[in-house]
Amino acid sequence: MALGDEVVVAGEPEEQEADAPEEEEEEDLVDPQGVLRDECIEKNAKCQELKDILDKCNERVAVNPAIEEETCEEELIDFVHCVDHCVSKSLFSKFAEDVNFGPALWGPCFS
Repeated sequence: MALGDEVVVAGEPEEQEADAPEEEEEEDLVDPQGVLRDECIEKNAKCQELKDILDKCNERVAVNPAIEEETCEEELIDFVHCVDHCVSKSLFSKFAEDVNFGPALWGPCFS
């Protein structure tokens, strides 16, 4: 086979050239759970309070690494639990809207 010769197997799609313009740019998908988490952290007073406690604990541990017993694990779990609880109140309704099932299909389970 010489340079410049190409073998094309029948049934294989031809490769598109790199110079060809893209047909359409896809929208960047946004994770509704991430958006709801951010909203809960900003607007939920209990979650804000737990975030402040977690931040203070992280600062305390960072300043004094000799304290090996303190890991802020309990503070982190409390904070994540608060955010997850807040998000769960509206997350499934977002999925129902996105898939066009509507709340009627989900029934009273998530009301």
